[in-house]
Amino acid sequence: MAVVTKYIQLETDGNGAVLNITDAVQNCVEDSGLGDGMVTIFTPSATSGITTLEYETGCVQDLQRLFDEIIDPERDYAHNLRWGDGNGHSHARAALVKPSLTVPFCEGMMTLGTWQSIILVDFDNRPRQRKLVVQIMGE
Repeated sequence: MAVVTKYIQLETDGNGAVLNITDAVQNCVEDSGLGDGMVTIFTPSATSGITTLEYETGCVQDLQRLFDEIIDPERDYAHNLRWGDGNGHSHARAALVKPSLTVPFCEGMMTLGTWQSIILVDFDNRPRQRKLVVQIMGE
């Protein structure tokens, strides 16, 4: 079994920005030269997460609204008191989404559902540069 590691560089607006990274991940799989296996996408960040979603405006807005309802950025957070950076809600949101996702691929193509896209959600309270780790394992 071979292991290939690639990276995806992104700039985000933060504040719950949702980016569709499906094509970038698929390109990594294709560039790996592997036919069948698993690809794991990881964001080395405590304020962003990776998941799947039907990437269309309504779903994106619904997800963003849901996070505002569940983890209100206007609440008091102990993290903000300690560090003064105002992103306590960002850490809590990222903990719910998780920093990685694994997708199987066959014949060089990820096995995502028809409307399923891989998304990065950047919860930080400011624009950020993100460097995602894409690790492809297979043969």
